[in-house]
Amino acid sequence: MLYTRLIPLVAWIVLLGLVVSAQESLNEESFRDWDKNKDNKLSKDELPNNAKSNFESVDTDKSGFISLKEHIGYLTRDKGKRQQPRRSFEGYKVMRNISYAGTDNARQTLDLALPIKSTTNKLLPVVVFIHGGGWRGGSKDGGLNRIREFLKSGGYAGVSVGYRLSNEAKWPAQIHDCKAAIRWIRANAEKHGLDGDKIAVHGTSAGGHLVAMLGTSSGVKAMDGSIGHHKGKSTKVACVVDYFGPTNFLRMDDFESRIVHDAADSPEGLLIGGAIQDNKKKTLTADPISYVTKDDSPFLIVHGTKDMAVPYNQSLILNAALNEVGVPTALLTVVDGRHGVGGGVLNKRLQNFFDSHLRGVEAAFKDESIPVGKTGRR
Repeated sequence: MLYTRLIPLVAWIVLLGLVVSAQESLNEESFRDWDKNKDNKLSKDELPNNAKSNFESVDTDKSGFISLKEHIGYLTRDKGKRQQPRRSFEGYKVMRNISYAGTDNARQTLDLALPIKSTTNKLLPVVVFIHGGGWRGGSKDGGLNRIREFLKSGGYAGVSVGYRLSNEAKWPAQIHDCKAAIRWIRANAEKHGLDGDKIAVHGTSAGGHLVAMLGTSSGVKAMDGSIGHHKGKSTKVACVVDYFGPTNFLRMDDFESRIVHDAADSPEGLLIGGAIQDNKKKTLTADPISYVTKDDSPFLIVHGTKDMAVPYNQSLILNAALNEVGVPTALLTVVDGRHGVGGGVLNKRLQNFFDSHLRGVEAAFKDESIPVGKTGRR
């Protein structure tokens, strides 16, 4: 979701560090993707609908077009302020860029954090984070920081998963990658002292969508895919924390949003490979609600009522579908919260949820409304 106000806060923090030797930067890739007539400049008409509102800000020389220099300059403005060095994980051994797919694709890798001194003499349960970014931005690089709060106790291992983005591969490549990562964790559990049956998944936005898919589509052959060396391993997860993820693509435009989700150049259209209403059969395969059954993993869902990127109703739909078949689920509604809510009292709810499903600590969960002022983001 480029050029939107979310990017300076989230996606570009991680995108700025992604330039890999012998590969184009993602900023250059997005420019070339949008440059439909290949004249090395972007007109307003060539921009995705959700990026057009910032055209005048990016066109600094007021030529009526955006050059590659202006495009990159906008996306990397105040770079020194936004690009923070990776935090060290005191008390943890961090192994980065582990290939879970048996390929040399940097996207198909994960980072693993193991406590140097575990607070338990048992196998470590695992908290996995999957990043957002509209399926075409973001990376795993900041993922461990997103679950840092839950790793402090030394009672969990942490994993951050990367996956191929929509400008490289279309759906269902993204869920195939995530499933391969879960299989890798389970296959390598004994080696790293992990409990392969106690894997929680947590994701935000597009990552929320992917963890919801992990929670509902375990054992669905078309979604499990065949990536990696551990095809015989289960992709079942112990529990799911879905932060404002899409769940029913075809209904997203039924509700107020700053994005036209039915458009071919929307995040959903780019993921599917065309306008979603023109590709309904394939689009339905990307909906977590398409796979809901009574044996799905327990869910904790978080969504703000004023989310203008992924309508709040998307979480209402999923929560209702899970409730209908008897899957343990709770929806935390952040009243007046926008896209990107998190922190504050929500972290306490997440900690209790992880402790309950991964460590057997007794706790009850129910639908709850939380004022945005009790969270860390608005």
